[in-house]
Amino acid sequence: MTQHAPALLYALFLWWFSTGAVLRLCRRELSNGRAWLWAGLAAVSGLALLAASASLASVAGAYLAFTAAVLTWGSVEITFLTGLLTGPRRQPCPAGARGWRRTRAAFEAILYHELALVAAGVAIAAATWGGANQVGPQTFLVLWLLRLSAKLNLFLGVPVTNEAMLPERLRFLASYFALRPINPLFPVSVTAATAGLAVITVRALAPEASAFDAAGSILLATLLALAVLEHWFMVLPIPSASLWTWSLGTPAAVPSPLLSLVATDQDTPLGRRPT
Repeated sequence: MTQHAPALLYALFLWWFSTGAVLRLCRRELSNGRAWLWAGLAAVSGLALLAASASLASVAGAYLAFTAAVLTWGSVEITFLTGLLTGPRRQPCPAGARGWRRTRAAFEAILYHELALVAAGVAIAAATWGGANQVGPQTFLVLWLLRLSAKLNLFLGVPVTNEAMLPERLRFLASYFALRPINPLFPVSVTAATAGLAVITVRALAPEASAFDAAGSILLATLLALAVLEHWFMVLPIPSASLWTWSLGTPAAVPSPLLSLVATDQDTPLGRRPT
């Protein structure tokens, strides 16, 4: 197991640091031009590194592709969290909206962001097509699937939403979250992700696994484990925001998720909580 520790620790650090760096950048009052510049630099750098590492079936290649995929993902997150690419609807959820009306409004609020993620995924596939090193595309796929799962769970309802982590310009999105003790999708999401984690871990620990396969699998498994943990942050009273106090502001400015533990038996959009 000791030979796998570097990959595990690197994935942990990159997840923590990259999340904090993007949050810190997006909480600054950036002009649209500067926001596009940062996003563009991250995207170009990430795609260039992915293309360069596509033929490197080595431990170094696995680390490089993993880092490049996270960098490319971060470029899309910058455009989202700075408000550049959200959706055609930039208003809170209509009062009393239910069912299809609420679903359509929520989709319109993030449509451009979802299209940007699809475009980034296509660009990554094109940059690495036919390469022996597919750690980059696999990393992006894990990020996309688990982020989609998190969005759906927030929409359907969870007890802890951590809306305090949203930049001020995106606070309207919190109105599309729902507060519930649990929703039917949550156990399915966690079970499926945990099963995937088990499969990747077994592959990483297999005696016949090459150093490249082992390193790539550990990086992916750690990322998947962290995504599962982030799902549990939505149902357990854990002050997860304190992990990024350095990027969000002073401790007093980062409320504990305990403050969000208001749940009902029905979907309750944020901003219309029972008192």
